[in-house]
Amino acid sequence: MSKECCIKDASLKETGFSYTMSLIQGKYKMFILYALMEYKVVRFNELKKYIGSISYKTLSRTLKELEADGLVHRQEYPQIPPKVEYSLTDRGKSLMPILDSMCEWGDNNRIRP
Repeated sequence: MSKECCIKDASLKETGFSYTMSLIQGKYKMFILYALMEYKVVRFNELKKYIGSISYKTLSRTLKELEADGLVHRQEYPQIPPKVEYSLTDRGKSLMPILDSMCEWGDNNRIRP
């Protein structure tokens, strides 16, 4: 007789799903990861323009969070004016199959007028 899984004995916070969501949840993280997946190396102002509705402060904070989680690499060049580029780390690239699947699902399930 197999033991059935019961929600009363489970905890969402102990799942891989919960950990993954802790890294990518937030209003703009997935947009940033998508932009870096599509365009590889992107400067701060290019991301700001691409996303549009994000403030400079929020973009800066979100990029710092993604960098701290090891998903985004920040490359700063010592020049005037300052030049900073962002790209995906190998860890960030490992999320790309998930983003690709989400893009494919959206393309296939978009309700068109």
